[in-house]
Amino acid sequence: MPGMFFSANPKDLKGTDQSLLDDKTQKRRPKTFGMDVKAYLRSMIPHLESGMKSSKSKDILSADEVMQWSQSLEKLLANQTGQDVFGNFLKSEFSEENIEFWLACEDYKKTESDLLRCKAEKIYKAFVHSDAAKQINIDFHTRESTAKKIKAPTLTCFDEAQKVIYTLMEKDSYPRFLKSNIYLNLLNDLQANSLK
Repeated sequence: MPGMFFSANPKDLKGTDQSLLDDKTQKRRPKTFGMDVKAYLRSMIPHLESGMKSSKSKDILSADEVMQWSQSLEKLLANQTGQDVFGNFLKSEFSEENIEFWLACEDYKKTESDLLRCKAEKIYKAFVHSDAAKQINIDFHTRESTAKKIKAPTLTCFDEAQKVIYTLMEKDSYPRFLKSNIYLNLLNDLQANSLK
């Protein structure tokens, strides 16, 4: 279920024919998206009343784990479920390109040298280029600097743009996420379940 709502899985960048990076006509989420998020979050909560344990117990969240997300954006993004929940929040704000770009950069840093050029071009065309379908909000200097760096790609050619987007998320989206119903309801549900 996790890949279903959060479509910027770094694996999508590895050259699939129907990659999101190539889809310039992607539509915005329907209004029922909030209900989908609720269903997804509920699936992450253990059903203590029934005594059933998930076969994927590592996927079950604890209230402590979710509370740690409020300590820093770094802690939130270090957790796969945190990335998914934050990504869903950003989708609800129509700014999912930020985390998608950040995750693509993280994946890019693990790329083998013979694949750098191809992957760098895909990331650039999807997020950085001025005509990108999911254009990120970076300044002209950073955009031009990144364009020059991908001509001879290295593992660090997106670092400057990634830092700008991280700072944007940290100062703008992350504080709103911590006050959002998505985060607060998840935390409250987990705390209520831990008391049962």
